[in-house]
Amino acid sequence: MKLPVLIRDERGVTVLEFALVAPVFLLLVMGICELGYQAYVQAVLTGAVQKSGRDSALQGAATSVVDNSVLTQVQAASPRAGFAGGYPIRKNYSQFGDIRAEPFVDLNANSIRDAGECFTDVNGNGAWDADPGKSGQGGANDVVVYTVSVVYPQLFPLASWMGWGTNQRLTATTILKNQPFASQAVPTYPTVCV
Repeated sequence: MKLPVLIRDERGVTVLEFALVAPVFLLLVMGICELGYQAYVQAVLTGAVQKSGRDSALQGAATSVVDNSVLTQVQAASPRAGFAGGYPIRKNYSQFGDIRAEPFVDLNANSIRDAGECFTDVNGNGAWDADPGKSGQGGANDVVVYTVSVVYPQLFPLASWMGWGTNQRLTATTILKNQPFASQAVPTYPTVCV
């Protein structure tokens, strides 16, 4: 006769419900906080890259000083952040239209540049390039693609619990034109058939 009394007994149900709901709720809160923090660090990185890109477009700008200012601004938001893969990447082009694969004559219409198909050698290296940019800041009036990647440790161990990495990687890119501090030769692009 005691069994119906136990079935109707509701003492301790709240503790059981809390034990079931609390872990899921905490994971949800940690995930939302992690996404918010990631968005904040991304916004800081993007702003720092845009400002530093403008600063490096000036004549005589020391690119290492400009790069370190990006890292300093990001470290204000995430103190243990560092550059991913070394220093930022700068590629320069003569004009905005050169930021694409070198154009070629597609004789067999396969959308792939094959041997023997003529191409416009934008960077003058004698070989077809999917990205004809030259490394570095370039010169007067050159267009520069400035890309910075940073790595920082995540706030919560949520990702490591799921078997993912413990670090977050963020990237920001800006495209700017150097100041016309000197005259620039009009670029001529030879056609090469190799």
